[in-house]
Amino acid sequence: MTNHGLLEITADKGAEDDIRAIAEKAEVPITEVTAPAKDRLGVWRILAGTDKRQDVLDKLQRALGKQADWRIIILPVEAVLPRPKKEPEPTEAQSEKETREELYEDIARSAKGGTDFYLLAALSAVVAAIGLLTDNIAVVIGAMVIAPLLGPNIAFAYSTILGDKDLMLSATRTNLSGVAITILVSAGIGAVWPLDGDFGHELIMRTTVGYDSMALALASGFAAALSMTTGISTALVGVMVAVALLPPAAALGIMLGVDKIGPALGAALLLAVNMICVSLSAQITFIFKGFGPRTWWQKRRARSWGRLNLIVLVSVLAILAGLIYLRRSHFG
Repeated sequence: MTNHGLLEITADKGAEDDIRAIAEKAEVPITEVTAPAKDRLGVWRILAGTDKRQDVLDKLQRALGKQADWRIIILPVEAVLPRPKKEPEPTEAQSEKETREELYEDIARSAKGGTDFYLLAALSAVVAAIGLLTDNIAVVIGAMVIAPLLGPNIAFAYSTILGDKDLMLSATRTNLSGVAITILVSAGIGAVWPLDGDFGHELIMRTTVGYDSMALALASGFAAALSMTTGISTALVGVMVAVALLPPAAALGIMLGVDKIGPALGAALLLAVNMICVSLSAQITFIFKGFGPRTWWQKRRARSWGRLNLIVLVSVLAILAGLIYLRRSHFG
């Protein structure tokens, strides 16, 4: 697949000189789409690689921002013929697939919730609860893959670096409701499931937490954010399995359903560690990769939100680390 994208610009014909100047300065090809002569709007298409697309997109938005009626559509490009004769090898930064706007659309979809999200959360909770109660690791892994809980956590991290309150609230609401559904469904299953003897290994493992769990969650958050910025969506499947947001939530529900408060607290601690670590490492990854708002006043607002969120997450993580120490020192 080519690393190019097609920007289709619809704007007042009076902006043609500015649009062409931006394309020429960036040394990217531009073509004009035929439009009726009496129409005041013109349409242009710019073919830009990943190394130039964000810069061209930002300059176009600044040039067209004062117009009343303009639009830029980003279209994927599967191939370019004839192939460029001298196309430089992309650097690490240039190999990223997503622009700020493309990544926002991908992430915002996972923060909206909706009927499908809640249904998937409930179904994955059923699968996870049964897998934990029957000590079947294959079933538990299957529940991790279909669980939609990772998306809202990543969306929350992205919203903080943009200073986007609407996305932040949407991600928080979706995340909390998804976790609540998982806990409630699992609690119901735990309450009616015929338990014989001790709990299985898989269930007990989700009620214990250590510093290795914290390290795993941090690494998984980095991997999740990195896979989204580079367009390697298949890597998200592995991240879903590694970070294990769903099984601790399901274990928490099961333990509450059978009135085992001690193990329930352990599962709740593991769930909190995973969620905090994912959000923290994802936010750091987005910052390191240079994602952020376009205008100076948006950047100023985002810096305040991002700084506050980092302080809160690091503080909460420190408290959780202390709780892990106390729990392990008292219960072994």
